[in-house]
Amino acid sequence: MKDKIIGIDLGGTSAKMAIISLTGEVLEKWSVSTNILEEGTHIVPNLIESLKERIELYKMKETDFLGIGMGSPGKVDADAKTVIGAYNLNWSTLQEIGKAFGEKFDIPFFIENDANIAALGEQWRGAGEGALDCITVTLGTGVGGGVVVNGQLVRGVNGAAGEIGHLTIDTEGHFDCTCGKKGCLETVASATGIMHLARKFAQEYVGDSEVKAQLDDGADVNSKDIFDAAKEGDYFALQVVDRFAHYLGLACSHLANTLNPSKIVLAGGVALAGDFLLNKVNEQFMGYCFPQIRNNETLVLAKLGNDAGIMGAAQLVKLQSVEG
Repeated sequence: MKDKIIGIDLGGTSAKMAIISLTGEVLEKWSVSTNILEEGTHIVPNLIESLKERIELYKMKETDFLGIGMGSPGKVDADAKTVIGAYNLNWSTLQEIGKAFGEKFDIPFFIENDANIAALGEQWRGAGEGALDCITVTLGTGVGGGVVVNGQLVRGVNGAAGEIGHLTIDTEGHFDCTCGKKGCLETVASATGIMHLARKFAQEYVGDSEVKAQLDDGADVNSKDIFDAAKEGDYFALQVVDRFAHYLGLACSHLANTLNPSKIVLAGGVALAGDFLLNKVNEQFMGYCFPQIRNNETLVLAKLGNDAGIMGAAQLVKLQSVEG
């Protein structure tokens, strides 16, 4: 009986792997170091080897599994089951991931971009559980995103749907984005973005502020330091966080006004600022939303943490199996 799913969340440091029930219970979970040497040629063989070892260790059979799902960085072709441009994995050339797994397992294999996978995880078993229409905004070094409509992942014509981080939100274009544009959301509403804002405001601010003084001295200040200072009432840090919240709330209002989702989930390391950040973003969000879709419960914090990827990979298998 095919009552289990294998979920893989591939990252630059490690790959989280799990055996998950069809109802979303994590039965077994482990991780494998990501060896990016020699153009990342060891990564997939190591995953396959680890998976085979675990199936044998747990005395399971391939026929027990509905499928294998994987989330990967880079440009993913879900149909061809390939990845290219995952530079943190040292994958600059096309990687035929599906072919490699297909040669070693008689189990259906599915792959999707890691941000989309995280969105599926939060929609299925996280903060968006029970919501057929759910958007996840992942706030990390950059800003990622995934859009689920009527329970289905939205990929777009060439798989580029959900690039929320590249919404042009700072129309004055203060900061260059890695994509080549100016003014993208991730230049002002990510861990990198808040430091952009902090350094910009530091040039103009003349009041007392410990964290501003640290910036001026060239100390190693990060986004958490800015949020912590703001929570303690540092006026300079509060100005920075308020501007951050303005940009993020505005972007989320655009998502809500366009798609009217039940939930917009804020995930990623920056979202660990918790209710302090959520309340500030929600205040901006409510001010920019179309009145008929304004809802105090639309913006929520992610619940799954590091398990979002493996849960989303499992949900990908379930959705693809139904479609198939």
